[in-house]
Amino acid sequence: MKSFGDVFDGEPEVVACAPGRVNLLGEHTDYNAGYVLPTVIPQKTTVCVAPNDQSVFRLYSANLDERSQFTLAVPPQERFATYVYGCVLEFCQHAGTFAPLDVFVESEVPMGAGLSSSAALEVATLRGLREISGVRVDDVKIAQLAQCAEVRHAGVNSGIMDQMASSLGVDGKMLFLDTQTLERKMLPLPEASEILVVHSGVERSLAGSDYNRRREECAAAARMLGIDTLREAALGDLSRLAPPYRERARHVISENARVLAAARGVSAVEFGELMNASHASLRDDYAVSTTELDTLAQILQQDPSVYGAKLTGAGFGGAVVALCQVGKSKAAAARVLEKYNQDGRCGRLLVPS
Repeated sequence: MKSFGDVFDGEPEVVACAPGRVNLLGEHTDYNAGYVLPTVIPQKTTVCVAPNDQSVFRLYSANLDERSQFTLAVPPQERFATYVYGCVLEFCQHAGTFAPLDVFVESEVPMGAGLSSSAALEVATLRGLREISGVRVDDVKIAQLAQCAEVRHAGVNSGIMDQMASSLGVDGKMLFLDTQTLERKMLPLPEASEILVVHSGVERSLAGSDYNRRREECAAAARMLGIDTLREAALGDLSRLAPPYRERARHVISENARVLAAARGVSAVEFGELMNASHASLRDDYAVSTTELDTLAQILQQDPSVYGAKLTGAGFGGAVVALCQVGKSKAAAARVLEKYNQDGRCGRLLVPS
């Protein structure tokens, strides 16, 4: 894999990084002004930045071995570059323009796994821009600019959870976040537990999935109920909705309740039960699971060292997260993957790496 010096002249002036995240509870609630409970993962995205004497920003992705270039007025054509371009444009509009840069990106966060590789890229890029510009921008604003970059320039109408988790998350802690007010607190994992993340082997892209359609369905359900967001809805309102709006609203209502229950403090067993219920809701009411995700979640749920498991991220492929007995996640993963892959599937361990 090439280095900054292999691609551009000289050495980077700034090196910034940001982690991916895994969401334990609170799936598809952030764009409904609800509650979420993510935690960061060890894998990070690193962005190296240096000024150049060119008239364009030059970008290189080490993972893709692809180059791109753009100006503030002329966006790039390459898909991966739209995320970086969006961050540069949003930062400049917030903090003022600066001379073109060379940007080198290298990431450990798997793409298409539901671990927010895009948010890690956005936050790392914005951290690099913050440092090289010397402009004071707090971590919440970094997350907000990152979300704007994804929505306005990458075409994914995402909520704020992924960017807040990547920007504010702390290793070994859960971020309980109210996405409406941005009030938040760090919480410990349930006692004697650890996180396991297994990839289903099915890649997914939010821009090419039904993610935006689900968001539209939720907005439509809220309008039918005469409320601003489904955060304000109650189970008693569901009879006023027809399918699929009834099911979408039921998931959001029940998922918010699961996050609030977990945030009050529960045992690892109880937390696992909440995760299992979350997966069932995502499968049946929100219709974002797949056969592979369902199979992997079921095998994990049946393992003696696993408290509970669910798909993580938006769904439509990607990974399953499980809460395991402390010290037993790798052994559990080996057993689960042996069963899951016996029919020719290509599941793999992501966390612990």
